[in-house]
Amino acid sequence: MRYRFLRFPEGKAKALTLSYDDGCKQDIRFVEILNRYGIKCTFNHNCDRMHKTYVIPTETVKELFLDHGHEIAIHGDMHRANGSLRPLDGIRDVLECRLELEKKYGRIIRGMAYPDTGITYLENGTDFGMIRQYLKELDVAYARTLGGDNDSFRLPADWHAWMPTAHHNNPKLDEYMDKFLSADRSPNVYHARRGPMLFYLWGHAYEFDHNKNWDLAEKICEKMGNNPEIWYATNMEIYEYVNAYRSLVISADEALVYNPSLQTVFFDVDGVPYSVKPGQTLRIE
Repeated sequence: MRYRFLRFPEGKAKALTLSYDDGCKQDIRFVEILNRYGIKCTFNHNCDRMHKTYVIPTETVKELFLDHGHEIAIHGDMHRANGSLRPLDGIRDVLECRLELEKKYGRIIRGMAYPDTGITYLENGTDFGMIRQYLKELDVAYARTLGGDNDSFRLPADWHAWMPTAHHNNPKLDEYMDKFLSADRSPNVYHARRGPMLFYLWGHAYEFDHNKNWDLAEKICEKMGNNPEIWYATNMEIYEYVNAYRSLVISADEALVYNPSLQTVFFDVDGVPYSVKPGQTLRIE
């Protein structure tokens, strides 16, 4: 039996993704910083009626965000915590937001970040199983939660309870970034410790205004950006790639790997790198 681990595109062992909420005007300044450092972000938007005073013009979002590879995702029609809503109200909040965003930007939008306290509190007879079920029925592929900052850098076990690594104000952020950047995933490392690593940062761009610390945004991006060992991706790109890897069909003796997906998938088998193209069956030596 062999150790087999996912590798991100080009065989990279590390990935970075960001998730920033509310579609606030400060996102414009933030995305300009991200674009300089080659970092991708998922921007989670509420509906226009929530923030008419500072909603970003549609054309600006298309030109400055979407045309640079960033993602727009759902953040609720009225920014209500799903854990405190009846399923009927939760469905309306998610669906109406999705419908508006897809109409505005002319693309399919299937990602989400839970609004407000999300699923950290479950009240009024609501449970997470109900929420996960209606999100799946609404074709929401993933939903980011919060409240569990940690430095495990693991891929999510449940896409509808996707826990990020840290908020940008976390006092341990520097420590987490150093640990991530210095981690060795080369063949020199013991097999069982060569798993892929995902650093997932979240926050609100308006916090940099409120805290007068835009230098923190620059510092984070300078430290984490433009690194050839890191794959920079949106939340949806992470979701789609990981699921392409998980869809690989492997023979009982582990000698053959078939890729039924539309993406080239990279992986490591006992320290040896492999890649398998869409529709290809690969023999593992």
